[in-house]
Amino acid sequence: MTFEELGLIDPIQKALKAIKFDQPTAIQSQAIPVILSGRDLIGCAQTGTGKTAAFAIPIIQHLCESTNTDKAIKALVLAPTRELSIQIGESFSLFGKFTKLKHSVIFGGVSQSKQVDAIKAGLDIVIATPGRLLDLMNQGLIKLNKVEYLVLDEADNMLDMGFIHDIKRILKQVPEKRQTLFLSATMPAPIRKFASTILQNPEEVSVSPVSSTAETVKQSIYFVEKVEKSDLLLKLVKRMNMQQSLVFSRTKHGADRLAKKLTKKGITVASIHGNKSQNARQKALGDFKAGTISMLIATDIAARGIDIQELPYVINYDLPADAETYVHRIGRTGRAGRGGVAMSFCSPEEQSVLKSIQKLIGFQIEKGA
Repeated sequence: MTFEELGLIDPIQKALKAIKFDQPTAIQSQAIPVILSGRDLIGCAQTGTGKTAAFAIPIIQHLCESTNTDKAIKALVLAPTRELSIQIGESFSLFGKFTKLKHSVIFGGVSQSKQVDAIKAGLDIVIATPGRLLDLMNQGLIKLNKVEYLVLDEADNMLDMGFIHDIKRILKQVPEKRQTLFLSATMPAPIRKFASTILQNPEEVSVSPVSSTAETVKQSIYFVEKVEKSDLLLKLVKRMNMQQSLVFSRTKHGADRLAKKLTKKGITVASIHGNKSQNARQKALGDFKAGTISMLIATDIAARGIDIQELPYVINYDLPADAETYVHRIGRTGRAGRGGVAMSFCSPEEQSVLKSIQKLIGFQIEKGA
């Protein structure tokens, strides 16, 4: 199937051609027709499957075809982190490039003045983190009474991060008559139960179950003492001449400590985590995307929303606390059929996590040379 076969309007087709998007991913080819038909949707898809385009494209199409000329917010996308919100905003910019639709991204940790100016100027689409959105609603600066499309992206993470009460407050201000799209990488019972309270007769689309890793990713494991991990990383970077690698650290302090150590060794590196200011995080991500720095060290929460085309290397400097997170992490490379390399360091203390990872993915990870 091609994007042309999905019956998309010319401005979207033009935007897709400009960024060389030819073939829709599995989630896109399944979800776009459902959303265009007007039905509510439960989408179970992990990071890297193209889920943002799966909801952004049909929302743009609906709004372009609408006869509603109200100067009001008609689509609201809720996301758990600033980084993911910004990433979604970039997608709306790309796919809506040749339309007159206006969107803005609203998140905390920065001054609200620019965000308020954008709201006052008039917006069709708002992408927001729940906390800042609720704050602006409480100040009477934003109204959601004309919202026709509501998206909850990475719903499992929003609930894990304690946003459930904020989301419920926001839902009370959104019209009951709307189209709701609920996207989550995992669908445990509490998530499914919550989805059932906000969706009307939804169609369910599920791709890339969380237990599967892309065949295009070459995975390897290195057994190493904790204190020797930084030396091993330096050795691999030099041996493989790595130009761009995303390195996962389990803690904020660990990320900073490693960045400092690598900088002293002449590697251009930055770290991103929850203690960094929004401007510092955005600068680090921008530098990494532009190739100004060759290595980005991130914690799991800060890494949400990092979407870098052709990212060749993902390194698990620390194994994650749970097996599913491993699948999400390495899903950031080997995308869209391209090859990628995922290397993991395992200290003796992390052996039990490795066992659960290998049980989940269904095979033994090859030992690195």
